[in-house]
Amino acid sequence: MAKEMIAMLLAGGQGSRLYALTEKLAKPAVPFGGKYRIIDFPLSNCVNSGIDTVGILTQYQPLVLNEYIGNGQPWDLDRLYGGVHVLPPYQKASGSDWYKGTANAIYQNISFIERYDPQYVIILSGDQICKQDYSDFLKFHKEKEAEFSVAVMEVPWEEASRFGLMVAGEDDRITEFQEKPKNPKSNLASMGIYIFNWDILKKYLEEDEADPGSENDFGNNIIPNLLRDNRRMYAYHFDGYWKDVGTITSLWEANMEVLDPEHSGINLFDGNWKIYSRNSGMTGHKISTGAVVENSMITDGCRVQGTVKHSILFAGVKVEKGAVVEDAVVMGGTVIKSGAVVKHCIVAENVTIEENAVVGAMPSENENGVATVGAGVTIGKNAKIGPKAMINKNVEGGEEQW
Repeated sequence: MAKEMIAMLLAGGQGSRLYALTEKLAKPAVPFGGKYRIIDFPLSNCVNSGIDTVGILTQYQPLVLNEYIGNGQPWDLDRLYGGVHVLPPYQKASGSDWYKGTANAIYQNISFIERYDPQYVIILSGDQICKQDYSDFLKFHKEKEAEFSVAVMEVPWEEASRFGLMVAGEDDRITEFQEKPKNPKSNLASMGIYIFNWDILKKYLEEDEADPGSENDFGNNIIPNLLRDNRRMYAYHFDGYWKDVGTITSLWEANMEVLDPEHSGINLFDGNWKIYSRNSGMTGHKISTGAVVENSMITDGCRVQGTVKHSILFAGVKVEKGAVVEDAVVMGGTVIKSGAVVKHCIVAENVTIEENAVVGAMPSENENGVATVGAGVTIGKNAKIGPKAMINKNVEGGEEQW
C-alpha cells in the first residue's frame, strides 16, 4: 500500500554554535518553551498535516534523542505500517559510514523510502521552531505540477545575504539559487523544507552519489543540478512562525517570544494545532507565599519561592526564597538557591546555582550577549558569571568568569 507522502527529518546536526547546550545532546533534542524539545515542532507539524510516516536521520549524540522519540506514541506515530523510525548512519559489513552531507543522508536511506513507495517526499529540518501545515505545501506543489518545491520566507533585504536565496519569477518558478550571496537578487530565504517527486529525488541522489567531487549537499549540489536541467522548481511562500534556533541568541529570543504569542506569532496554547511532546510526568508546580511571578511560563514540578519575571522555567526547576530570575530560559531540574541572581541567560538542565551567585546581566545599550551555562554544571556560592560567558565546567565559589 503506497503512501502519498512521507517525511524525512534531518536531525543529525552537531549544533556547534549552541556550544555548552549541545556538548552531550543532539541539537533537535535541546529543550524549548518550558516542556518541549525542538524536534517536537516538525513531528507535530507532520501529525497535524496528516503525515504518518517519518524517518528521523540521526548522527551526532543521538542517545537522548532516540530515547525521547521511543516508539513515537506521544505524537500518534506508533503505527503498524509507517510511524516514526530513527535512522542512524547505515551499518555496512565494513563498518559504519557517517552521513557525509544532507543529500548523502537521504541517499543512504533510499531502501527505507522505497518500502512505502511514496509519490512525494518532504524533507524537513530537525532544528527549526516552525508551525506549518505541510498539506497546504503539498497542494501548492501539485497545482504547479512541480518536480521540486521549497518553502521560502521573505526576509529583510539587509539580512538577505545570510541565507540561501531563491530567485523566482511572478509565477513562483525558481530561476536561480544564491547561497549566502554578497549581492542578493532576492529576499526569498529558503527554509530548508523541500517537497520532491520521489522519482526525481531518487534520480538526483543517485547521480550525486556517483559524482566524486560532490559535497553531497542539497543546497550546494542537488538544487544547482535541478536548475541546470531546467526542472520544474517552485517557491512556496510561507508566512507563519519560523525561526532557525542555531545560535544562543536566536534560541533565547524564540523562548522569549513564547511569552508574547499575540505579537510573535508562536502560540503554544493553540488547541487547533497542538504541539505534542513526551511530557515529564511531574506533579503540578507550586508558587509559594511571598513569591513574585510576572509574565512567565512555569511548567510541571516547579517550586518558586523567589522572584521570576519574563522567564521560562522548564519542568522541576526550583527557585529558592530571595533568588531573582529575569529574562532567563532555565531548563529542567535546575536549582537556583537563595540570594542568587539569574538574568538574560540560558541555563541548561540539572544545573545548581549556589547562594548569592550572579549569572548574566541585563544588556546595556551597546552590548548584547546571552550568558550560557551547560548541563549539570554547579556555579559556586558568590560566583559571578559575566553577561557573555559560556560555562561548561563547574565554577568555584567566589570565582568570576566573563
